[in-house]
Amino acid sequence: MKNFKFTINGNDYVVDLVSMEDNIASLEVNGTPYEVEIHKKIRTSKTPRSITPPEKTPSKPKIDKREHGDAHPITAPLPGNILSVKVNPGDIIEKGQLLMVMEAMKMENQVLADRKGVVESIPVKQGDAVLQGDVLVNII
Repeated sequence: MKNFKFTINGNDYVVDLVSMEDNIASLEVNGTPYEVEIHKKIRTSKTPRSITPPEKTPSKPKIDKREHGDAHPITAPLPGNILSVKVNPGDIIEKGQLLMVMEAMKMENQVLADRKGVVESIPVKQGDAVLQGDVLVNII
């Protein structure tokens, strides 16, 4: 990002050049965003632009039957709040995989899978308050 300072008619302006694509520039003037068109002949670059294709998400295998018997609950180690949930029902997980992040005693705590399996259900969501021992994730 390039920064410029201008004085026009006694008024000071701080201009940040955020990005420039062809003849359109994205600017911030004293914190206010603007898109401006540049009336100047555009020089073509000799270096080709790198265009990355969108990532393909691999399809996750679904398991319909219970392979391990009854559901195994993963419970909250401390009372706290759920900051983020990293898995979805039906996901196949490995032992030690991050399931969710919760805040307890002003610290972020990672809730990890204690065994391999499939996520059966997630009875909590982001922003929920939980008590120690509440079920966070059921694994089958």
